[in-house]
Amino acid sequence: MHISYASVAAPGLPNEDRAVTGDGWAVLLDGATVRPGVDSGCVHGPRWLAGRLAGALARRLAGGTRAALADVLAESIAETCDAHRGCDLANPDSPSATAAIVRAREGRLDWLVLADSPVVVDLGDRLEVICDDRVARLPSYTPEAVRALRNSPGGFWVASTRPEAAYEALTGSVALADVRRAALFSDGAARLVERFGRLDWPALVDLLDREGTLELVRRTREAERAETEAERAVRRGKPHDDATAVLLRFR
Repeated sequence: MHISYASVAAPGLPNEDRAVTGDGWAVLLDGATVRPGVDSGCVHGPRWLAGRLAGALARRLAGGTRAALADVLAESIAETCDAHRGCDLANPDSPSATAAIVRAREGRLDWLVLADSPVVVDLGDRLEVICDDRVARLPSYTPEAVRALRNSPGGFWVASTRPEAAYEALTGSVALADVRRAALFSDGAARLVERFGRLDWPALVDLLDREGTLELVRRTREAERAETEAERAVRRGKPHDDATAVLLRFR
């Protein structure tokens, strides 16, 4: 197996994505930018949360845990909560992150996706796209509505201050012998498909494989700059976003 990745911050902003990889596994986390004026009840930000959670996940996966990925994520969220118990962890606006994890073990490739950082698995004759789109189907996106729907039944789930959110993730596995490639994307790296429609998923994975993450990011920034004000008003999200992609090639 060969693993490569790169992460590029949105222009002029700190990078709130985190990616960590090891022997047979990869993790991608995308910290959720806090809206201006929102009191998170926490002295830490999403960048801190993503970094601490990435470290907790890496220690478990590198240690060879046999636990299910949802258990690994739940334990890692609990450990991260312990690191900032002095903050108001009951605040629904506490720092949060998406989570995408893949792990090769015992002849299977396991995957977990929580919130909008998709995993794409290339099985040769088809692609398996694992995309948690619950955040894209909310009835309202006012700050009040998003606060009420975050980590709530009927809403959407993220890695934040509730370890049980890990069990709301999308999980599954495929036979490792069938896998050619697997890719993890932050939503900022998936924009050429999800926001702009310039590529489909097979073309995005091919672009990542043949030309690398930096070329993927260059084309994404080009599409962001070409977006009109009218288009931006219709589409949710920031004009520019951190972009992180991880590619795993299997022999």
